[in-house]
Amino acid sequence: MNRKQTNRRLRPILCHGLGYAAGVLLLLAQVAAAHASVALLMEEPYGKFGAMNPTGHSAIYLNHICAASPTELRTCQPGESGVVISRYHKVAGLDWVAIPLIPYLYAVEDVTQVPQSVDQTQVDALRDAYRRKYLLELAPNASHGKTPKGEWTQLVGESYDRTIHGFEVVSSSEEDERFIALFNDRKNTGHFNIFVHNCADFSRSVLNIYLPNAIHRSIVADLGMTSPKQVAHSLVQYGTKHPELEMSAFVIPQVPGAIKRSKPVKGVAESLIKSKKYMLPLAILTPELTGSAVVAYLAKGRMELPKNALVFNVNDNVMEPGDPVPVQATNTDPDRTPLSSSPPVAVSIPAPAPNAATGATPAALATPLPAAPVTLP
Repeated sequence: MNRKQTNRRLRPILCHGLGYAAGVLLLLAQVAAAHASVALLMEEPYGKFGAMNPTGHSAIYLNHICAASPTELRTCQPGESGVVISRYHKVAGLDWVAIPLIPYLYAVEDVTQVPQSVDQTQVDALRDAYRRKYLLELAPNASHGKTPKGEWTQLVGESYDRTIHGFEVVSSSEEDERFIALFNDRKNTGHFNIFVHNCADFSRSVLNIYLPNAIHRSIVADLGMTSPKQVAHSLVQYGTKHPELEMSAFVIPQVPGAIKRSKPVKGVAESLIKSKKYMLPLAILTPELTGSAVVAYLAKGRMELPKNALVFNVNDNVMEPGDPVPVQATNTDPDRTPLSSSPPVAVSIPAPAPNAATGATPAALATPLPAAPVTLP
């Protein structure tokens, strides 16, 4: 039974009868993602920089492509759960870095090691332990063997800092092999620019390899820049017009704990008009520009996240026996330490934290995106 047929069978169950919780359990039990897929990860902003620039971060998750090293890709072996690849600012002078899924989310090698609740000291320790084992070439020790500062921390443990929204479409083994060959051959030299060469531009370029001309900038909503929200907007619009892509949405909740919660992702125009610290000075100094930004947001900048998106489960995205034989890596240096991507076990990703005011826990609902166009606020 394919995923589309399963969703069609289970939709009445989700809406009636067994109820949402039972429907989710049944869906997770029946839907094993033997298919290959490519997913956009739209990641919420956090911290001081996130308060100044609430557009967040974007990355690409490929569930049948794995990391031979942080800068080299290969086809996954059975039992592996894929790789997250993105562009970063000032990480070892590289344009992109590839990290296995579980370390990227939790800075550990197996989901059984994921803590149920964390504070910043625990997160720092988990990240540094993984760095010392696998990422010393990208983030070498500081003086006296101390942990270095820098943006390498964005490579691992992202789910401790923020909630991540995913938008997935199916891919083929041929498309994955072409992508591996292309990225293993291309020059990996960083020239990050927040306006024209940022993480969202990278995600747009990757998705356009799989879905030619599907993802585009918005001159109106993002004032000519590329934002993670605009990439998601484009992908959702394209997916609703191409049902054969079996587009679906999921959410990876921020791990509960003492770390401050991340904030909703915003587009560029939306950031301007919804922030008093930007809006008031702009309205006084450049009322025409401010009015244009408001019109741009109302016309093109709104995007509403899919309701009841599936809470992500690693086991639904594991490479299964019988899938294509791995492509041989171009770099066969025997001294290179490959990144580990241990086979996941039957453990669900931590659930969302209960609401502090009501004590209610958000429901984990499993539904595909609607067939009709989605309005993104």
